[in-house]
Amino acid sequence: MKVLHINTYDGNGGAGRACLRLNAALIDSGVDSKVLVLYKFNPSSPTKGISETFLGKIKAVFNIFSERYLSKWLSKSIGIPFSIQKFGVDISKRMEVLEADIIHIHWVNHGFLKPADLAKLEELEKPIFWTFHDSNAFTGGCHVRYTCENYYSQCGHCPVLKISGNHDASHVNWKSKELNYSKVNFKIIAPSTWMKNSVKLSSLLGTREVRVIPNTLETHIFKPYVKAEAKKILNIEPHKFVILSGFMPSKNDKHKGTQYLFDALNLLKFKSVIPLNEIELVVFGNKSNVEQPDLPIKVTFLGTINKDEHLAKCYSASDAFILPSLEDNLPNTIMESMACGTPVVAFKTGGIPDMIKHLENGYLSDYKSSDDLVEGINWIINHPDSYSLQKECRKAVLENYAEEVIAAKHLEYYRGI
Repeated sequence: MKVLHINTYDGNGGAGRACLRLNAALIDSGVDSKVLVLYKFNPSSPTKGISETFLGKIKAVFNIFSERYLSKWLSKSIGIPFSIQKFGVDISKRMEVLEADIIHIHWVNHGFLKPADLAKLEELEKPIFWTFHDSNAFTGGCHVRYTCENYYSQCGHCPVLKISGNHDASHVNWKSKELNYSKVNFKIIAPSTWMKNSVKLSSLLGTREVRVIPNTLETHIFKPYVKAEAKKILNIEPHKFVILSGFMPSKNDKHKGTQYLFDALNLLKFKSVIPLNEIELVVFGNKSNVEQPDLPIKVTFLGTINKDEHLAKCYSASDAFILPSLEDNLPNTIMESMACGTPVVAFKTGGIPDMIKHLENGYLSDYKSSDDLVEGINWIINHPDSYSLQKECRKAVLENYAEEVIAAKHLEYYRGI
C-alpha cells in the first residue's frame, strides 16, 4: 500500500506536525508512506516539496502570500483566521500522486489546493481521505468558528469580513466548495469528537461519513524524565512548582486565549495555596525576556525550542502545563505534556475533553474562567499523589495516541475502503 499525505508545510504548525507524525507511524508499521508539501521550511525533512525547483518556489511563495494578504485585506482585525481559496496548484499529474494508492489530505490552505484542484484528484479514481485539523474545510473561510452558526446553512453575513451580506466572500467561497466537493468522494477523518460533531452540523459536509481518529506523537521521545534532573537542566530550583506554557500573543491568534492565562496568574496573588516565590512560570515559544509580562511570579522564557528531546525535558521539569485555548481541535501540546507525565489545565472546549479526564489526569476549567484555571493549578499543587497523577497522564497517551495505535486505526480505514 502506497500512501501519499498532502499538507501545505513540512511540520510547520500543528497540522504539519500531525501529518509528519502520522507518516512516520505508518512507515514504522510497514507502509510505503510519503508526504508532499507546497513549501519546505526544512531542507532535510523527509518530504517532497513542490517548491524545490526555482520556478516552483516562486509559484509557491506567490500563492502563499497572495492568499494570506487577500484574506487579510477582506477580514476585520478581530483575531480570527480566515482564508479565501482563490490560489492553488494542480497536483493531479505529479508522479507522487499518480503512484499513490491512497491520497490523504491534511491542511492545504495558503495557496496549495483550492476546491477546484481538489476536484481534479477525483479523476484519478483513488481513495481520498481528508483529516480536518481546523474548521476551514466546511465553512466559507474561517478556521475558528466560536459561536457562529452561519456554516449550518450557506455562510454569508460573515462576522469576520469587512463587507458582509448575503453574497459576501464567505458565501462565494462556500458555493465554490459546494460545487467542487460534489465531485469528490472523499472520506473525512476528525481528530476529535468535537470536530466530528461540527462537521455533521455543516450544510457542506453534514451527510458525509466522518470517522474519529486522533493524531499521534513520538512516545519514545515525549516520555517522562526524572523531574529533579529535568529542573536542573533548566536551572530551576528543585522545590519550585513549575507552570509551563507555550503562549505566543498575536492579534491573529485570538483563539489562543493568552489573556486568560495572564489573568489567572495574576489571581495567584490572592488564591495561591503556596507562597508565590515557590511558583515559576516557564514559557517556550517565540517570545523573549524583553517582552516579559507583569506577573506576580518569576517568569523564564526559553525561546523557540527546535529539538523535541529538549522540549520533552521541559515538559518533564514542569508540574503543570496550562493551555488557555478558546477553541482547539486536538492540541499537540496537551498530548506532548501528558506523554511526559505532566498534567494539563485547560478550558472545557473543542476536542480537549477527549484528552483530559477531569480530576483523573488533569483539570478541565470552565470556559473563559481565569478563576477556574487557578482552581486547576491549586488542584495539582494539592494533589495527594502526584506520582499516580503523572502515571495516569502517560497511560492515557499510550492507550489512545501511541504510534502503533493510531497507525492501526488508519490502516483499518484505508483497507476498508
